[in-house]
Amino acid sequence: MSERRVTLDDLGAWLVKGNADRVDLAARFRREPHVTSWCVRPGYRARLMRPGQPVVLWASGSRGRLPYGVWGVGRITAAPVVDGDGGWSVPLDLTVLAEPDRVPRQRLRADARLAGIEVFRQPQAANPSYLTRSEFDALRDHLPSG
Repeated sequence: MSERRVTLDDLGAWLVKGNADRVDLAARFRREPHVTSWCVRPGYRARLMRPGQPVVLWASGSRGRLPYGVWGVGRITAAPVVDGDGGWSVPLDLTVLAEPDRVPRQRLRADARLAGIEVFRQPQAANPSYLTRSEFDALRDHLPSG
């Protein structure tokens, strides 16, 4: 499947994923729900990331264990940087939603406006993924107000 090229003209939000089967994200976020950075793959997408752009945190994993899907929404605070181990990370100001406010992937798949988002089409793709403007607007309909 060919990867769609992201442009700033239609970017609604970046989407970064974490696999909760590899790392106990639920426990991590119970201890500290504020996320200040996340790993991203070097490339043209990471170079498009700018302070102030919205970012969505997507938790993935075994479908039966937890209500995976959108676990948080925030903003990018600076351009991606090279980590001490040579990887890239993007600075964030993102707070993980309380468990009842997280948006399970089943609800998003059931929304025709979101059924084709990149994370559904290419779940194994590297960070960052993205939502178009119309997809991000649709996602906001599922988020708690405030």
